[in-house]
Amino acid sequence: MGFFSHFMGAVSGNKDAGELPSDARLIDVRTHAEFVSGHIDGAFNLPLDRFNHEIHRVVPDKATPVILYCRSGARSGHALSAMRQMGYHHVHNGGSVGSLALRLKKDIRRGS
Repeated sequence: MGFFSHFMGAVSGNKDAGELPSDARLIDVRTHAEFVSGHIDGAFNLPLDRFNHEIHRVVPDKATPVILYCRSGARSGHALSAMRQMGYHHVHNGGSVGSLALRLKKDIRRGS
């Protein structure tokens, strides 16, 4: 891994260059309009502006593995930091919707 990719991983919280948990809860932190335009099959939409107030309802067990994603990995990085501050430990920044879908071999679905 080069310096730049290492640095960007540290900034965004995406240190998951390896295997992601297959049983993780997928959470898309983009707006509802972005989610409807194309999201990973099986993902739950929790926009970043509601994230801190509603994550405990969406993921009540702090031991649940979670993969967060957005358009670029920046918003999911913010969400990852928030979850870690709340005591969640098995949280991963999946980065962008397109790259994560490819990594997980999952389809992109349109609509809600």
